[in-house]
Amino acid sequence: MTWMVTGGAGYIGAHVVQAFLDEGMDVVVVDDLSSGHEEFVPAGTPFVRTSILDGATLRTAMREHAVTGVVHLAGYKYAGVSVQRPLHTYEQNVTGTARLLEAMQAADVDAVVFSSSAAVYGTPDTDLVTEATATAPESPYGESKLIGEWLLRDQATATAETDRPLRHTSLRYFNVVGSGRADLYDSSPHNLFPLVIDALLAGRTPRINGTDYATPDGTCVRDYIHVADLARSHVAAARTLAAGGTLEPVYNLGSGDGVSVREIMTTMAEVTGIPFVPEEAPRRPGDPARIVASGDLAARDLDWRMRHTLTEMAASAWEARRPR
Repeated sequence: MTWMVTGGAGYIGAHVVQAFLDEGMDVVVVDDLSSGHEEFVPAGTPFVRTSILDGATLRTAMREHAVTGVVHLAGYKYAGVSVQRPLHTYEQNVTGTARLLEAMQAADVDAVVFSSSAAVYGTPDTDLVTEATATAPESPYGESKLIGEWLLRDQATATAETDRPLRHTSLRYFNVVGSGRADLYDSSPHNLFPLVIDALLAGRTPRINGTDYATPDGTCVRDYIHVADLARSHVAAARTLAAGGTLEPVYNLGSGDGVSVREIMTTMAEVTGIPFVPEEAPRRPGDPARIVASGDLAARDLDWRMRHTLTEMAASAWEARRPR
């Protein structure tokens, strides 16, 4: 029994791969290295360097490695930039997912765990997002993730009466941070933790965008979760699908309790030992004051819980990037 992890050389993907290996489950990694790192792929783990747009190579890899399920993380993940690159975003995230599903059907692979996103909710009008909260994406990225969920749903419907109906679930992530190993790190040029760490390493002062929100300290509140906790829930979802169990179509992986940008800055100063007072800049257009999700459904079904404090999240992120 082997699981294919698309995007398995990326920050989140590499942690998911490690979580599978820690559970004694075989994995094959697929990644085009457009944002991933080949050194993130564990020694001895089969690695296929290809795009998910290459259906023929995906089919071949699935057959050669006797793949029984897929964790689909590959995609273009930059919400802000997707506004300037909508066609690229849709090609990677929508066409790529369709090609993957075609390859799965051709290779008789009938289980998939899909990496969705909190971006499907847009700016929710509730203090606590649940799976029942209306979806209203506000970027091509968020739209493409929601369409990905629809593709899984529709393929499951189309194959329901066959001998291999598609079994699936989609995990909607919020802000994934930290590191489960000192050699795996977030290299995104858009995520808050690496932006803060990069600024400190370069001798610059990190910046807060917006300090006049209707929140306790005036800065945006977001849902931050540790990448290793996230990875464990992928394994739990895969195990359930592999055993023929039933999962909900979507799950939020959220903390239920948000953290402000200013709190993150304070914590980063503490764990790095680099004192600083963050620069304050105007709000960025489209940034909601607060987005926090309930993880109750995932806690019930996917062994989901917050196992790391904010200090542990920040310290592990710093440990993976600090000078040695």
